Amino acid sequence: MKRILTSLILLLGASAAALAGTVPLVPPPPKVEARAYLLEDYHSGRVLAEKNADQRMEPASLTKMMTAYVVEQELRLGNISMDDKVRISEKAWRMPGSRMFIEVGTQVSVRDLLMGVIVQSGNDASVALAEHVAGSEEAFVSLMNSYAKALGMTGTHYVNATGLPHKDHYTTARDLAILARAMIRDFPEHYSLYSEKEFTYNGIRQFNRNKLLWQDPSVDGIKTGHTESAGYCLVASAQRGEMRLISVILGTKSENKRASESQKLLTYGFRFFETHKLYDAGEPLTEVRIWKGAKERLALGLAEDLWVTVPRGHYDDLKAEMRLPPQIIAPVEKGQVIGVTNVYLGDKKDQPWAKRDLVALEDIPEGSLWQVISDEVLLWFE
Repeated sequence: MKRILTSLILLLGASAAALAGTVPLVPPPPKVEARAYLLEDYHSGRVLAEKNADQRMEPASLTKMMTAYVVEQELRLGNISMDDKVRISEKAWRMPGSRMFIEVGTQVSVRDLLMGVIVQSGNDASVALAEHVAGSEEAFVSLMNSYAKALGMTGTHYVNATGLPHKDHYTTARDLAILARAMIRDFPEHYSLYSEKEFTYNGIRQFNRNKLLWQDPSVDGIKTGHTESAGYCLVASAQRGEMRLISVILGTKSENKRASESQKLLTYGFRFFETHKLYDAGEPLTEVRIWKGAKERLALGLAEDLWVTVPRGHYDDLKAEMRLPPQIIAPVEKGQVIGVTNVYLGDKKDQPWAKRDLVALEDIPEGSLWQVISDEVLLWFE
């Protein structure tokens, strides 16, 4: 009977060596000497290792990831340009901590200031950009918190644009991973700046503090942070083939330690996991009967690309199942959720490895009066 929930099983591959009915074992993550950490795949979002990932932590200069993100949003909106000249205020000039050594009263381009934030971690550059974008650092911080909320960073609150310590200035490892993914996804044209190893301004040459840029050619970002209370922190990203990983390390004891502990996580992720794209967004995955519509067939697919991260060597053990309602009645709008696609690893059906909504890929309005009546009659027999 078609009243039973329609179920379509799509085998993605077959492996004679697969262990039927079992999920492959992966060794536990290495011991990481940090107060909190998280390792996740960029494309699929699957978390591969974590500790205290939702615990509020001081972000130190990792704050500047959001500072740069807001500036890049303003560039995209056309509110500012890379060639804008920013007059340096006394407040920006006097900022303590790491600096790019801009001078009060001079004019510096947004391009140079952004490099000063990303490569040199300049507190002076951060405040100068904040004042240029929003008029004051306080107003800019309001934008930072608005974007954090929009991105789903529920454990984050900003008080300044630099990361200088404050009791109400905090984030989490999970939120930093969310922000890292957004930076890479939303501004690919600027992401290459995070792999720059050095920047010279005002005759002063400074080096990127992310030591992994020199140690691992697959690492291409993102940001370091340090205060006495926060410890040494690093958000790193690396890409090997199509697989990109993001690691977040908070609260280590030294520059070398934050690099070595990040490398541990990245090595673990690339060694024991692999990531594949199963379906493209907008790709028709199936066609189904639609009743009382101007057309009889409705194409279904996904609103976003579907990537999965699985234990290495077990891609062929994936199976996908589409679950649809017994009847689909017009009208239907493009993007309307119709069903769901579940992806399983092996024969474990109690918990999907990945799950995505199936959406209509086209509008189908209600059909003519004759079509509606004739389909109503046919439905009685169904």
